[in-house]
Amino acid sequence: MSFSSKILDWYALNKRDLPWRATRDPYKIWLSEIILQQTRVAQGMPYYHNFLEAFPTVYDLARAPEESVLKLWQGLGYYSRARNLHATAKIVVGEFQGEFPNTYKGLLSLKGVGDYTASAIASICFDLPEPVVDGNVYRVLSRYFGVKEPINSSAGIKTFKKLAREVISTANIRDYNQGIMEFGAIQCAPKNPNCNSCPLNTGCEALKKNKVDQWPIKINKTRIRHRYFNYLVYLDREHKTFLEKREGKGIWQNLYQFPLIETEKPVDHHNLTRLLPQNSKIPMEKVSLYNEQAVVHKLSHQHLHTHFWIVETDELQSDGIPWTKIQAYPVPVLIADFIKTFKI
Repeated sequence: MSFSSKILDWYALNKRDLPWRATRDPYKIWLSEIILQQTRVAQGMPYYHNFLEAFPTVYDLARAPEESVLKLWQGLGYYSRARNLHATAKIVVGEFQGEFPNTYKGLLSLKGVGDYTASAIASICFDLPEPVVDGNVYRVLSRYFGVKEPINSSAGIKTFKKLAREVISTANIRDYNQGIMEFGAIQCAPKNPNCNSCPLNTGCEALKKNKVDQWPIKINKTRIRHRYFNYLVYLDREHKTFLEKREGKGIWQNLYQFPLIETEKPVDHHNLTRLLPQNSKIPMEKVSLYNEQAVVHKLSHQHLHTHFWIVETDELQSDGIPWTKIQAYPVPVLIADFIKTFKI
């Protein structure tokens, strides 16, 4: 029995009942794929349902204000995905009359759609013989065929894509692509895979060579940057506060935050108050540290060591926001968690 046949047989018996598997609607498939990029199924599922409830069609998503999209995305991270999602919806409506392109090349032209997403939509919605290669597929192919090329090297990416194309089942590409991704997520898992019951175990190179825990190989290119954030949580007598919108191309673009002072290292009360007059136009009466222990928020390439400082003031300017309204704003999960725990 061929590699693809074994994958298809396994998938028929073990596939999870996921809502996007009951449709060929490109909008729903695209939405699920963008949400599930760098997100576990269990975490992404509620977001998928919430987005479809708020924006049943690509037209609804295209018409929505960006803040509404970012607010609904809050907690998923990698917010560029949400911004690209919104931009692509506008492109599909404005340039394609609400219909997603039905070719791999056409799908690849959409903002935020790379090789994997274009291949997934093309195969699942239009039965085009385009192999998907995501983290799960890299793992299955590397272990079974003994591919030692690093998955994040240019040579490795080409090698795996070529191999993926050679072993696909073109007759049932929709189920095959979903099957090999499911196989990597459940059977050939990153840690403690169930090799004893694996239908591929007799031909698996990693199992033969005792390399299951070492393959696939990935070059460690990430150098962690440590940053020190000091958020100023202004509060006046009427329990109003102040938020600012993050601009530029850095993390959390277009999300809201409390006024921020970033320092090169942790600062104490004395040093922070020395910085305040240079960074604040709002008169302060009392400044107190909310969390003695820094909250360390870990992103892919940086760790944010964060303190929240409560700044009591007599009266905010006219743009002060009532604390009861603050949850309407899209904010990073780091700030959302603070808002949940802080009691006035």
